[in-house]
Amino acid sequence: MSYTHIQEAVDQQVGLITLNRPQVLNALNRKLIEELVDALEQMDRNEEVRVIVLTGNDRAFAAGADISEMANESAIQMLLKDQFAVWDRIAYVSKPIIAAVSGFVLGGGCELMMSCDMVIASETTKIGQPEVKLGVMPGAGGTQRLAHAVGKVKAMEMLLTGEPINADEALRYGLINKVVPIEVYLQEAIKLARQIASQPPLAVRLIKKSVHKAVSHSLDEGIAFERNCFYLLFASEDQTEGMQAFMNKRKPNFTGR
Repeated sequence: MSYTHIQEAVDQQVGLITLNRPQVLNALNRKLIEELVDALEQMDRNEEVRVIVLTGNDRAFAAGADISEMANESAIQMLLKDQFAVWDRIAYVSKPIIAAVSGFVLGGGCELMMSCDMVIASETTKIGQPEVKLGVMPGAGGTQRLAHAVGKVKAMEMLLTGEPINADEALRYGLINKVVPIEVYLQEAIKLARQIASQPPLAVRLIKKSVHKAVSHSLDEGIAFERNCFYLLFASEDQTEGMQAFMNKRKPNFTGR
């Protein structure tokens, strides 16, 4: 696919995807989401990529959905278009996705951020779900992921008032991993990505799957899944390499095999 609303690059085992509609604060129209999901899936299949970083710009990661696409739609038109189905494919990307966010992270932008696995935020970040102010509600997982991330009462407050929270508050509630100065938020995300990229890819992939299982299944089911993944990794060359390197006091060379 030829991309018009995103940019992509690969460097040192890190894939970088940049939302690129700055004139509308990276508003998420359907074309952008289709391009983004395609790029994520392409990088997921690319053996040169071990971790993916998703970012916008200093002013806005994404300020929400493109309202002009939906303002005049009927309920039946929205149902038939099923515009959020493509979003569901993000959850099946097996490699870690780190969001590097700054400025406005609102509505669909917040939902996109929460679809990622980790978040590095600049100190200027404002995170919220203001859909209620438009007479609607989140439709791409906002009520569900936000409640899982910050708990019921804080999610209710954010969703029912539509008011955003700043980066420090988001950090206190566990919605993001780290707050850094605006000058370095992307570099910090890439630094984290390269650290994870140095780990054994199969173990990283199964750890991500296991953590996702933890938030969507019972404890017993999650532990059973984790245990099977643990055993499976003993069939990998990276397990042999990692344990031999540890015993021989040398740096391991992980190949993803």
